[in-house]
Amino acid sequence: MEGKLIEKEFNPDLLYNKVVHYYIDKKKYSREKANEIAQAVIKREVERKMCKNTECRHSLDDHIRNSGTCLVLSCNCSKFLKV
Repeated sequence: MEGKLIEKEFNPDLLYNKVVHYYIDKKKYSREKANEIAQAVIKREVERKMCKNTECRHSLDDHIRNSGTCLVLSCNCSKFLKV
């Protein structure tokens, strides 16, 4: 094992709520601005957790141990690419 823990499954709703509340409560941003920032954060995180193999494009959660072979039966991807 490489010494890395397996990442928890990505929950966009939970992250969205945390980001919105942070910007409203701590930074005193308007609800609209906080929602705009949260949408950008979610979009970036979804893209980051997507396999960059053009033939795969499945999420990190769909790969064995969050890095190995894709678990989607019809996919031949053998390594999660982070490029």
